[in-house]
Amino acid sequence: MSALDGTRIIDVSTGVAGGFCTKLLADFGADVIKVEPPRVGDGLRSLGPFADRGSPAETGALHLYLNTSKRSITFDLNTASGRLLLARLLSGADALVDDRPVGTLENDGFDGERLAGEFPKLVVTQLSAFGQTGPYASAPWTNLTSFAAGGQMAATGDPDREPLKNGGFQADYQLGLNGFTATLAGLWAAGESGTGDAIDVAAMECMASTLEIMLNTYCYAQIDYWSGRKGNVLSAVLGLFPCEDGYLGVHAMPRNFPALARLMDAEWMLEDERFRDSASRLANDDELRAMVYAWASQQEKKVAYQRAGETRAPIAYVHEVADLFTSPQLQARNYLQQIDHPLAGTLTYPGPLFRMTGTPSAPRRAPLLGEHTEEVLAELGLQPRDVDVLRGTGVI
Repeated sequence: MSALDGTRIIDVSTGVAGGFCTKLLADFGADVIKVEPPRVGDGLRSLGPFADRGSPAETGALHLYLNTSKRSITFDLNTASGRLLLARLLSGADALVDDRPVGTLENDGFDGERLAGEFPKLVVTQLSAFGQTGPYASAPWTNLTSFAAGGQMAATGDPDREPLKNGGFQADYQLGLNGFTATLAGLWAAGESGTGDAIDVAAMECMASTLEIMLNTYCYAQIDYWSGRKGNVLSAVLGLFPCEDGYLGVHAMPRNFPALARLMDAEWMLEDERFRDSASRLANDDELRAMVYAWASQQEKKVAYQRAGETRAPIAYVHEVADLFTSPQLQARNYLQQIDHPLAGTLTYPGPLFRMTGTPSAPRRAPLLGEHTEEVLAELGLQPRDVDVLRGTGVI
C-alpha cells in the first residue's frame, strides 16, 4: 500500500512544473490520469535526449522521468466531446493540476464558478509564473523569466559580471514541488471539511521565498544584504576552490576552523595571531585565502572529501552527474532506481525525494501515449461503440 492509494488526480499540465508536481503524487500512490492531445501528446514528449530516436514521442528523457507512474489518456480539449470527457473525469476525481497559461482552463469551459458548483469537493491546483491574478498574470513566461523575476539571479554570479541563471529547470521544479505540497494540503483540508479549494501557486513567489536573509534584511532595513553578487568565494573559509580534478566546497564556521586547519596540515595557524580567531582571520582574509587556494590546487576531490570526513572538516566536493552514479551514500540508500520501459529499455532514474517506511514510494514506468485511454473511458462507463465513435471523429 502506498500513501496516496485511492486518490485520483487529473493532470492537464503541459510543462515541467505540472509534470513534477503530479509525478510526486503518482509515485506515492495517487492514480494520476494524464490528459494528452491525440497523436502528438504532451509537450514534454518532444524534449530530448531520446533513448530511442525511432520512438521520440515515447523515449524523451523528461517524459520518461516526469510521467512515471501515471496513466495516459488522449482526448482533444478543443472539442465539445473532449470537454465533456474532462467533466466526467473530474466528477470522480480528488484534484486537478494545471500549469497551462492563465485563462486556459476557463477557455476550456471550467471557470472557478463552474468548478465550485459542479465539483465542490475538487482541489484545483494552478501553477504559473506570476499567479492567477495581478498585472503580470497573463504575461508569457519561461523557466528563465521565473528565475529573473523571483530575484534569485541577482545574487548569483561574480560581482563584475552579469547575473547567472541556475542550471536546468530549477524554477519550474520549485514551482512543481510547492504545487505538490499545496495539493497535499488541499486534499487534507478537503478530507476534513468536505469542500475542495482553488490553489494558486506562483513561481515568482516560490523563488522569492528562497531569498531568506536577503529578503528579510531589505524588508527590515532597506539594505541589500549582498550589496551585489559575491561570486564563488566569499572568504577564505567560505567558497568553492579549484582542485586537481574539480572543485572543493569549503564552509568553515569559527567552531570548525580547527578541523580545516588540521585537514590542511596547518595546525600552526591555530596559534598564529593572524588566524587565531574569526576577527583576525577576516582581517587577514587575502593571505588566508591564498593558502586555501594553494592547498586545494594540490588535492584530488574524492581523497580530500574522505579525509575531511575523518577529521570532521566542513568540506565536500562538487559532485558531477557521473559522481552521483558512483556515490556510496546514494548506493547505500538505493536512491538510483532501475525502471524498464517497452521502448526505452531499462534505464536509471532518480529515486523519491523522501522516504516513508510504512508506505514507500514505488514508481512505475511512464505510459505510452494514450495507453490507458480505453481503460479509463471504460471506468467512466463508456461502451466500446462510444469509444469507436470518439476515435472515428478524432476526439481521442
